[in-house]
Amino acid sequence: MNADGTTLDLDTIDTDAPLFDPSAFGLDNEEAGLNALARRLGSGRFAARAAAYDREARFPTENYADLAEHGLLGICIPKEQGGMGIGFRAYCTTAAEIGRYCAATALTWNMHTCTCLWTGALADDLDLASDERAQHRRRRALHYRRVVGEGALYAQPFSEGGVYDGTARMTPFSTVAQRVAGGWRINGRKIFASLAGAADYYGIMCGEAGSAEPPSRRDAMYVAVPAKAEGVKVVGDWDPLGMRGTVSRTIVFKDVFVDDDAVLMPRGLYFQASTRWPHMFISLSPTYLGIAQAAFDFTVRYLRGEIAGTSGDKRRRSPTKQLAVAEMFITLQQMKALWFQAVSEARVDPTREQMLRALAAQFTVMEGANDLAQLALRTCGGRSLLKSFPLERFYRDSRCGSVMIPWTAETCLERLGRESLYEPGEEDD
Repeated sequence: MNADGTTLDLDTIDTDAPLFDPSAFGLDNEEAGLNALARRLGSGRFAARAAAYDREARFPTENYADLAEHGLLGICIPKEQGGMGIGFRAYCTTAAEIGRYCAATALTWNMHTCTCLWTGALADDLDLASDERAQHRRRRALHYRRVVGEGALYAQPFSEGGVYDGTARMTPFSTVAQRVAGGWRINGRKIFASLAGAADYYGIMCGEAGSAEPPSRRDAMYVAVPAKAEGVKVVGDWDPLGMRGTVSRTIVFKDVFVDDDAVLMPRGLYFQASTRWPHMFISLSPTYLGIAQAAFDFTVRYLRGEIAGTSGDKRRRSPTKQLAVAEMFITLQQMKALWFQAVSEARVDPTREQMLRALAAQFTVMEGANDLAQLALRTCGGRSLLKSFPLERFYRDSRCGSVMIPWTAETCLERLGRESLYEPGEEDD
């Protein structure tokens, strides 16, 4: 919808060149079509709204209406259940395109979509007893109907501030579910909970209270808590450096009752997924690859004098500017090539080399996006720091990537070093 109330025809919008050229990267028609849709939505609607979401630290509600209108809330829900049934790579490349225009939308869309992805295609690749699988499929169908039929949003808050290495083997979740008649009673809190106050359901990781076994993330449960359930409270302020539109406030759960069908994944399945389907954790990275592309695109246009509010294109004649743009181009191409290879290899039980490459791709994108944005600011010069231009927002948003759990930049480096030097099963000297 335009500001004057007229309808915006996405088919008439001139979009940017694809982040991944379909021919060069071997995308199929479905992938290319989804990527093109994301660019049309992004350039036609999302980009114009992004500054306000950032300035006001406000959730991108209007963008989600557009995502719902085009069926993208169910992108990873199986086709037989009303969704698009899209695979991991197609989802990731589409998310990267959205990230070019509104990083907060892409990042929060990931939290929602991963609820469908983890309970769907990933769960189907994992081991479950036949009765558990039948029960799981019945339960997830209930959640899928909410998304497809009602436009329900699912958040995915699991941060609690403890030590986490991305393998689900560290400190047990302090948020717990206790068995009660007809369901579970939830107590705990989640921090940096994206979509806080905007989601209809919070998909939380928690341990089981009263279990005979010692607490362990091996037994973690994944439970959907209705946002309007009694005992759910969103607290605290939200005024961060970047990713302000994610509205990732703290959520407190106090004696919250949920029924048995609220269980999104059976006990222990999340641990199995985290160890056997580890590429699930690089689904945050598409957003940051999109930011990197946006920073490069802005720099080229700025130096060419194509950005409104700039004067002339004399800057591009400078050899110093040309060398900087060349360096940015090389960095971006390196990021895209490694990342695309990693998401193309996503599958259950990846090889050791594929696992290491996924960690390397995550680190490269999460750190590289900020490096590229920083170089873009230096190259464009002082005026590009003004909030009337989006580049300073790209810089702030990109800085958030390296600290996002579970695969933070530090975690990636630590695991890459260790797992390169030790074969599976070897102990420290």
